[in-house]
Amino acid sequence: MKKDYKDTLNLPQTEFPMKANLIKREPQTLSFWKDKAVYQQMLQKNKDNTSYILHDGPPYANGHIHIGHALNKILKDMIVKYNSMRGRYAPYVPGWDCHGLPIEHQVDKELGSKKAELSVNDRRMRCRKYAEKFIDIQRDEFIRLGVFGKWDTPYVTMDYDYQATIVREFHKFLNKGYVYKGRKPVHWCSSCMTALAEAEVEYNDKRSPSVYVRFKVVAADLPRITTDDNIKAIYIVIWTTTPWTLPANMALAVHPDLDYAVIVNDDASAYIVASDLVERLKDTLKLGNVQYTIKGGALAGITTAHPFVDRTSVVVTAPFVSAEDGTGIVHIAPGHGEDDYAVGIRHGLDIYAPVDNAGKFTAEGGFLQGKFVLSANEEIIELLSKGHDLLHREEITHSYPHCWRCKRPVIFRATDQWFISMQRDDLRTRCLDEIERVNWIPAWGIDRINAMVKNRPDWCISRQRSWGVPIAVLNCKGCGEVVTDRGVLQLITDKVQAQGADVWFELSADAFLPQGYVCTKCGGKEFDKESDILDVWFDSGVSHQAVLERFEGLSWPADMYLEGSDQHRGWFQSSLITSTGVRDRAPFKTVLTHGFVVDGKGKKMSKSQGNVITPIDIINQNGADILRLWVAAEDYRNDVRISKEILDRLTEAYRKIRNTCRFLIGNINDLDNGDYSAHLNELDRWAMHRLQVLITQVTKAYDNYSFHEAFHCIHNFCIIDMSSFYLDIIKDRVYTFAATSPQRRAAQWTMKKTLTTLTALMAPILSFTAEEVWQHLQDKGHDSIFLVDFPTPDPGFTDDALDQRWQALVKVRDVVNKALEIKRQERVIGNSLEARVCLFCEEPYMSLISDYKDFLPTLFIVSQAELLPYSHIPDERMQQMHKVDNLAVDVVKAEGQKCQRCWNVSVSVGSLSDEPDLCSRCYDVLRVGQ
Repeated sequence: MKKDYKDTLNLPQTEFPMKANLIKREPQTLSFWKDKAVYQQMLQKNKDNTSYILHDGPPYANGHIHIGHALNKILKDMIVKYNSMRGRYAPYVPGWDCHGLPIEHQVDKELGSKKAELSVNDRRMRCRKYAEKFIDIQRDEFIRLGVFGKWDTPYVTMDYDYQATIVREFHKFLNKGYVYKGRKPVHWCSSCMTALAEAEVEYNDKRSPSVYVRFKVVAADLPRITTDDNIKAIYIVIWTTTPWTLPANMALAVHPDLDYAVIVNDDASAYIVASDLVERLKDTLKLGNVQYTIKGGALAGITTAHPFVDRTSVVVTAPFVSAEDGTGIVHIAPGHGEDDYAVGIRHGLDIYAPVDNAGKFTAEGGFLQGKFVLSANEEIIELLSKGHDLLHREEITHSYPHCWRCKRPVIFRATDQWFISMQRDDLRTRCLDEIERVNWIPAWGIDRINAMVKNRPDWCISRQRSWGVPIAVLNCKGCGEVVTDRGVLQLITDKVQAQGADVWFELSADAFLPQGYVCTKCGGKEFDKESDILDVWFDSGVSHQAVLERFEGLSWPADMYLEGSDQHRGWFQSSLITSTGVRDRAPFKTVLTHGFVVDGKGKKMSKSQGNVITPIDIINQNGADILRLWVAAEDYRNDVRISKEILDRLTEAYRKIRNTCRFLIGNINDLDNGDYSAHLNELDRWAMHRLQVLITQVTKAYDNYSFHEAFHCIHNFCIIDMSSFYLDIIKDRVYTFAATSPQRRAAQWTMKKTLTTLTALMAPILSFTAEEVWQHLQDKGHDSIFLVDFPTPDPGFTDDALDQRWQALVKVRDVVNKALEIKRQERVIGNSLEARVCLFCEEPYMSLISDYKDFLPTLFIVSQAELLPYSHIPDERMQQMHKVDNLAVDVVKAEGQKCQRCWNVSVSVGSLSDEPDLCSRCYDVLRVGQ
């Protein structure tokens, strides 16, 4: 019976489990971080160092977090943790946006028909409670992701101090002259019954009627167009996809420099359209022959009769008119369009919009009174048809603005609103200048926000809702003058600071005025409070002032803002405008954006499609570290795909990283604190060189915010440099050499250096796993991996020449492994230790390999190896060899017997009378041990 030598081997010993079981272990790690106050220790450690401030863009507190939230918060967390481990003071203050339509909309849904019965204060109270509820829910969900931060002291936009800052910053804009109240067309949601800013509008496809309509030139103006007595009537033809705006038509716009054709029809009428569009419109409008052309400028001032309203419409010129589509003539309703409004102001037209808050025609709309505007299209078209002024109609699908919250189509409607002027004090130009000074990641972000700021209208900051911070100004009842007295504005701010914004809705106007105050313009003594609330984008837009300037440990401007790419038109813009307007500088140095999360096929996630994946689903099935790995592994600069197949692939990659860590932990359990660097052999030094390369690559990836590169570097190092090469080769040394031999200790020392470094490198990404690994290390010196300094390359172990030699040896080993696999399939050998390898080669391989001929059995993990010139290949073996370039590998059975301790085949086995089952090497190891 053969003797069992298992107890004489240095086999791996560890409690670090093979299976991750992250679902069970991660909550334990969260408790450990909390009990040890790891985040607080991390801040304390770096409190006197250079700071790095990532300012959190506040999510709405109106539901459970979704996968986009997870992507966003994990990206931020990786950056904060990396900078903290680099020794920078990097406090992270999370925040929540609590006001506005998203939350009020949810409360209204819960109330149903009862919502109309509530007072403003009751509605606000319910909104506050709703927001508080979801702040607590989302806080726990973000913490479960492993995100570090000041979760006990976040910033919340409905806190009194924050609300007071909003009011204070609004008053600054008011005093600087940026704020004005005017009647202008704005995006209006008839369902939510409020104005919307550009950032609150989404563009989706909509089916709309497309109509061509004729406006008859009044008889008095006919001589200006033609002297032909045979022409009985002339019509100017327009095209529109919004027939419901025709009741508000005030003018027809032409381009002054375009040529317009006068087309005579069989019935002695004439139509006017852009010359360049005649051929395209000929069949559609059944056009006759072009009699002559006339410049648009010559048509200016001509009067036409409205097709169905007892009113005239004048022809005006406008530079935006083109001959690209339609008729080259634009119907102008100044109350229902931004360009139309500009034309109306320029030409003194009435800014007419006979539509109420619910999107229904008012009494001014005549026969349309009470009808919802989009439903009135058909009635208007029918009326046009009866009057023979409808020349053609068809249905088209086009991009149309929709409300971001209720998802219904919005309208342009002129109402009295508050605006921030982008022209005042060159605010637009100054914002554009600041954009140039900011680092935008990805680089195309600068072009995107540049175009948006360059083309944006004045900022509509008023909303006709209940839940929010009021536009806290008083108006004189007598003359309408807005009170801008600094003492009054300070009194308003002080009351909000002490009692919150609810005070505005609870107290009368007199409570916000000093006793005896009178209007500075008319001497009036009675005042009204403004009833509108501020746009929530103003709330979050002043967070740089409310948070960076007022929270301990933070500083202005922020080093980074990081949000989804949709925030180029949202938070990034509102923050830029509020900061530049008051402080003449952008509130951020760097802006990083990420794409949206889509399913595995690249489709948008939606409940109706059944393709929604939530963070809690992933955590309950895979663990948060798999979710964190997904965030790191995907290139966030584009839309990010997620699916079960992607997560399964990442779980396998995670398993390989974890198993590498497990092997390293298991084989260093008996290592003392000695320095064995002097005993490293060339393979160990190569492993240390590769580790320095990894540190450099991963550090560069983190510095460039290229987290997918950091992941790939770590993953490849684990499976290529470590598991399939270095760790595979040193198993024999670690398992079979004497426990305290310098050779084994050198390998262990290398493994511990590798493990501690690898753990720190992956900590910002695989936070839970890195902490778990760290807690299994002996003599670690720090409570947590996050209190460890981020690794830096050691130039003493950098050796590019060594790396080049060993990369060549790796290629030779790959050739040999292929030959071994062929012989294994042919059943010539079982495992590789049963083999004897004869390696035949020419230059350049011979010079390289000859220096390592004694090391070849270890390199190839075979029992015996021999190196011979290529010319020495026996003819009878030539056909049986595996050959690549100037290399040939012959694999045969090793000579001798299998050692029962190390499993190597050796001729020395059986030659030792007292240990006949051992090879001479193992025999010597055991004798030394005795």
